[in-house]
Amino acid sequence: MPSDPPVRRPGLVRQALRSVNRAELLDQKTVRFLAALGSPAVPPPPRESDQELGAVPGLRVRDAWELFESQLRSRHIDLMARELRAKGLGYYTIGSSGHEGNAVFGRLLRLTDPVFLHYRSGALLLERARHDPAVDMVRALLLSLVAAEEDPIAQGRHKVLGHPKLLAPPQTSTIASHLPKAMGAAALLETAWIQAGTRDRPPDGIVFANLGDASVNHSTALGAINAAGWTAYQGLPCPLFCLCEDNGWGISVETPRGWIEASYRDRPGWRYFTADGLDLFETWRVAREAIDCCRKTRAPVFFHLRVVRLLGHAGTDQEAEYRSLASIEETEALDPILQSARHLNQAGLASARELLDCYEAVRNEVRDLAEWAVGRPRLSTPEAVMAPLAPYRREAVEAEARREPADPSSVHRGRPAPDPADAPLHLSLGINRALGELLFKYPEMIVFGEDVAQKGGVYTVTSGLRRQHGPRRVFNTLLDEQSILGLAQGGAFWGLLPVPEIQYLAYFHNAEDQIRGEAASLQFFSADQYRNGMVVRMAGLAYQKGFGGHFHNDNSIAVLRDIPGLIVACPARADDAAGLLRTLLALARVDGRVSVFLEPIALYMTKDLHTPGDRLWLAPYPQPGVAIPLGEPRFYGDPNGADLLVVTYGNGVYFSLRAADRVARVKGARISVMDLRWLKPIHHEAIREASGLAKGVLVVDEGRETGGVSEEIVARLSEPRHPKPVRRLTGRDSYIPLGPAADTVLLTEGEIEQALCMLLDEVKAPPARPGRNTARRRRR
Repeated sequence: MPSDPPVRRPGLVRQALRSVNRAELLDQKTVRFLAALGSPAVPPPPRESDQELGAVPGLRVRDAWELFESQLRSRHIDLMARELRAKGLGYYTIGSSGHEGNAVFGRLLRLTDPVFLHYRSGALLLERARHDPAVDMVRALLLSLVAAEEDPIAQGRHKVLGHPKLLAPPQTSTIASHLPKAMGAAALLETAWIQAGTRDRPPDGIVFANLGDASVNHSTALGAINAAGWTAYQGLPCPLFCLCEDNGWGISVETPRGWIEASYRDRPGWRYFTADGLDLFETWRVAREAIDCCRKTRAPVFFHLRVVRLLGHAGTDQEAEYRSLASIEETEALDPILQSARHLNQAGLASARELLDCYEAVRNEVRDLAEWAVGRPRLSTPEAVMAPLAPYRREAVEAEARREPADPSSVHRGRPAPDPADAPLHLSLGINRALGELLFKYPEMIVFGEDVAQKGGVYTVTSGLRRQHGPRRVFNTLLDEQSILGLAQGGAFWGLLPVPEIQYLAYFHNAEDQIRGEAASLQFFSADQYRNGMVVRMAGLAYQKGFGGHFHNDNSIAVLRDIPGLIVACPARADDAAGLLRTLLALARVDGRVSVFLEPIALYMTKDLHTPGDRLWLAPYPQPGVAIPLGEPRFYGDPNGADLLVVTYGNGVYFSLRAADRVARVKGARISVMDLRWLKPIHHEAIREASGLAKGVLVVDEGRETGGVSEEIVARLSEPRHPKPVRRLTGRDSYIPLGPAADTVLLTEGEIEQALCMLLDEVKAPPARPGRNTARRRRR
């Protein structure tokens, strides 16, 4: 169909600059335009007609009208958002005006195709809701604008686009952060179909994600797009449909003309399509072809949809500060609502009166529902706000952790060496055996990361697992931590149990938002209606010999402990590693929790404790059915009646036991060492109880002085004031240098020994007699 000249709306911008309400002016102009349209030469067919439009294959009269209605609903919700905000009743004004052409994708995608949406997808989501008549998306979006508890997705916690019945998990405004998990869902769709029991979904399903022309430049988006192409280039299925809605602006930064096409037309592994998103009929034709291509080829598709942005980036954005009047007027002349109305009118489907009546009927529908929504209850207590953040059904989790594999003999099948099953193991072998056991227990479990497959990881922790469980369940990834964590989220979306490996803790930082902003926040922003339970393995902490420096000895634990809802476990020995992993997988499976399993590199191969050859750091593999409950610490020596209690974790357990042994022999003291094992949550009740049994407490924290574990422990012991001496030792607030210089900033065994001796002297010193000298010292 030949394109018509743009609808000109001269002077609108100048009026807007003299008015406080541009949205109202845009609305008035739309009404005048619709009223001015003519009437078809012949009476239009009924709006419910299934008659196809000859020039647009597959598009019925009913489809065209409903698409237009969804566009109008999206526009009126945008206008209402600004009105509510002006009255102090709403909290979000980033709208979809100008992007309403994306409604076509809401129509053409199946309800079984998951959609990961960006914040200008109002029309798409409204149209998608037609697949389920029980969903009232207008009501849902208005409830989200006013942060009402009855919002079906976030329940008052945020304005997000999503719905529990539409396979649309909630997305927030972090730039392009949803692309990695959309890529992961596409790349692992076939694995989930086989391993996780999703065979009720069509085998030609696809995964949809959209973003803007500015967001597509973000490193997160580029990494996900590259990973999808990398996958498809090898002939592996990755049916990701990526819709780039190009309005030419990133807030006030203009996208260079032609940049998107030049960047993506010939990208390896991808198919490229483009359409005018202001033309409803053209968008329908090209979108049908592109979606069909993605389904049949199982390859990623990049769809470049040219749209416009109306009413600025958000309600507070004054476009005239960075755009010329001519530019804004030219954009306003291309309003997709007017273009769609004219297409319907010229195709003989609607008269001016019908179009105007539809516009006003939608306005009234939105206004009536908005007046109702502003009176609905809002979250009012911290307990209500945080209810879905960290669900924990203790009995169910512990029962699942203790549940034995269907074949008990599988416990020892995964061992990489032919040692007897009951031979004591070092930490690396303990982790390896636990992963092998859990892969047998959970058919939906997958293990992946850089070098984890044939090589078995850089420390051979995953050695033999691929050979035993196959390349679909144990596989290598490309070198991109964001994509690794995106695969984990995408796999978990389908019901898989992902155990990704981040090769070093220091490598996590460039991908942190995939846990902080996405994986760990999903249950919070969806009111626990969507989950992505996973266990992220990270090799970390310091003291690695012969291969040091910051990037292989990172001890910045604070970055993990600061993430709401995240669980952090840290084993020191092989038996604890298995017990912790059993519980972590149970937490992922039962409650959808996201966890980090922080593995002390320096202890991987450690065998001896006090003297060479004593093999006291080895531990037998725990029997099936033995697991470590969430938060439960481990004690070396009874704290009851002990002179000192040492509270520590990771390498600190090893160092503290050695130091305590020497001090005990020299000083004749009883010292109990508590291994926290769980760095988040910390079992403060257990610490307080044990500290009350000893005469003094030393907190040994191998992390940094600022933001470390010890800060929280000492603070909690002092609330209320602890009656006994409490001291802490930490590493320095420094990056870790290479070679012997590392010992100058890390906590050392000698420092622990010295601190124990000083604290012993303090707790064993006789109390000073009150008298003249004592009183004088106190005054000083």
